[in-house]
Amino acid sequence: MSPSAFFATPRPSVGIEFATDRVSVVRLGSGGAPSVAGYAQEPLPAGAIVPALNAPNIVNPAPVIEALRRALDAAGARSGHAALVVPDPAAKVSLLRFESVPAKHSDFQQLVRWQVKKSLPFPVEDAQVSAVPGVAVEGGREFIVTAARRDVVQQYEAAAAAAGVQPGVVDLATFNYINAALAASAPPDGDWLLVHVAADYLTLAVLRGADLIFVRHRGSDDDTTLADVVHQTAMYYEDRLQGAGFTRAILAGAGRSRAIGVPTPPLESIRNELAQRLQTRVDTIDPRSAVTVTDRVDMSQETLDTLAPAVGLLLRERTA
Repeated sequence: MSPSAFFATPRPSVGIEFATDRVSVVRLGSGGAPSVAGYAQEPLPAGAIVPALNAPNIVNPAPVIEALRRALDAAGARSGHAALVVPDPAAKVSLLRFESVPAKHSDFQQLVRWQVKKSLPFPVEDAQVSAVPGVAVEGGREFIVTAARRDVVQQYEAAAAAAGVQPGVVDLATFNYINAALAASAPPDGDWLLVHVAADYLTLAVLRGADLIFVRHRGSDDDTTLADVVHQTAMYYEDRLQGAGFTRAILAGAGRSRAIGVPTPPLESIRNELAQRLQTRVDTIDPRSAVTVTDRVDMSQETLDTLAPAVGLLLRERTA
């Protein structure tokens, strides 16, 4: 997966994920093969973080900063540069197709902003926009475009800075589940599906090898079930993307204690339902093929789901 970060600074060794119900910290060891040298997560009170595209996200900063400080201390990551993973609803992701790309970077950025402003609920002048190459298509190329309100991104950066680290690269959770999956094993030859089930949203991403070709997001205000969203995505994939069937699917996030839906279905129930609908094997996310994890870390599926986004972003930054 190509980087889609809003912007980057020196290579970080600490990854922080912000979610509605918790903050988590991963610290990678220095030198040698990638390894998790420290890990911690801390719960958040309800309503402290409310991810949204066109509204403040960190509604109550004090408990977020305090929880992050505790997690950083527990992970042995009290200073240094940190990569930030933020919830998907904080940004809008679009796949834009261009027949030709201006040679000058500044001209390309203007073209992207002109295209994306049509779908943003706020002025594009207030947006932080990233555009990276996607899949090559007949007569042109697609680009993965991520746009977020600048002040929303700055809220997450400010929380990290107040907790004692220097915020650098900022990216979305689903993208880094993808990065973790790609780091753990070679991209499949065919098409595959990532299903990211979060506490208050659902994102599905279709990839052709390592290239993102479709993404769909469902928020908490949408009562469409997981089965319906998967079915609709599969139909679109077959009808509009000339899909020949998924070689695999990866389920991410569902192992966490709070997942979308009330009550939350058991993890194996979700896996079995997806496997039956998609007629392919469904794996849960597991970054351990890409990074060594010490025996001191409990390797429950909840922990693997929590580690994966920060690990995916840190490993991407190491190889970028």
